[in-house]
Amino acid sequence: MVSVAITGSVGSGKSEVAGFWAHAGVPVVSADELSRWAVRPGSEGLKKVLQAFGDRVLGPDGSLDRTHMRALVFQDEAARLRLESILHPHIKELREAWIRDRRAEGHSFVVSEIPLLFEVGLDSEFNIIVVVDAPTEERLRRLVLRRELDETEVRRIMAVQMDPVEKRRRADHVVVNDGSLADLRQRALALLEQLRSEWVVSRDSDGIGRAPASGADLRIDFHMHSSGSHDCLSHPEAVLATAQSRGVGRIALTDHNRLDVSLAMAERYPDAVIPAEEVRTAEGIDVIGLYLRSEIPKGTPARDVCDQVHDQGGLVYLPHPYAAGKGGNGRHAELLAPHVDVVEVFNGRLHDPRQNLLAAALAERHGRLRGAGSDAHT
Repeated sequence: MVSVAITGSVGSGKSEVAGFWAHAGVPVVSADELSRWAVRPGSEGLKKVLQAFGDRVLGPDGSLDRTHMRALVFQDEAARLRLESILHPHIKELREAWIRDRRAEGHSFVVSEIPLLFEVGLDSEFNIIVVVDAPTEERLRRLVLRRELDETEVRRIMAVQMDPVEKRRRADHVVVNDGSLADLRQRALALLEQLRSEWVVSRDSDGIGRAPASGADLRIDFHMHSSGSHDCLSHPEAVLATAQSRGVGRIALTDHNRLDVSLAMAERYPDAVIPAEEVRTAEGIDVIGLYLRSEIPKGTPARDVCDQVHDQGGLVYLPHPYAAGKGGNGRHAELLAPHVDVVEVFNGRLHDPRQNLLAAALAERHGRLRGAGSDAHT
């Protein structure tokens, strides 16, 4: 599933963009909608707000008086932070539940509108970030005229939000709203069409699977981990979706001494996942088997691991051969190189670039294929 966040400063037009996409058939949820649900009468969220601020923020109908609450928090920084600390966890839970429900329904492309995406540190949870921006004075004019807000209040709201320039810098895509509503609609739908064309979504694969255009290069990350590894918490579906959101067309899930998670993912996404295992050998180094059918036990000697991988019709991938510990500082590199198929010449977790350069020289000396892996553990 591709999860997109739409954000932008107050008055930028982000809600309009989200609305255009919703009318085009994309499932969209807004933070405002979720925040209302989080403080609905009788909810745990409303109870906590009343405990913090008292009955003065309660309306005559038993619901939260949002106008009074907004005026209160934008005049008092401590009050604003207290309210956010109460509501944001509830809103996050509701959003995650909404996304799970859309996934269960078979949707492969969903959108969350989140005004404070960067401010509350949620940007890392989405595959694509779209920022809607407009000139400051135009945003001010819209809010005063259309929402009938006081200019002083609007400027207070603007002051607590991140600089729009910084938001644009962090965005994957920017929609500039400096014209008419028709102009904004045209730009929003053009971007939606672009994103849909870049992401080949299939209900059979739960929407995961960005296929390269015909004739395009295929990027492969040969070394990634998931929650199948003891030192990684990421769900394998999320690992694949995030990799593909960054242009990686295929990944090898190389969980430590375990194959079942990778096999299941490869069965579900045969064009996107290589079944693989990173085996900790008897020598204390790591060797990866690609295209495996059966798990190779931890503690198997490195040469035997190579033989077993080849017996299964797989490829032997030698990761980080010059890394300390897991690579043995290169002690086994020359002996193993003739028995492997691919040498990892770039490992994203190595801090010393010389270790990657040594691996590249090893591959050159032995005429081995060269591979790259993020070695992602998140």
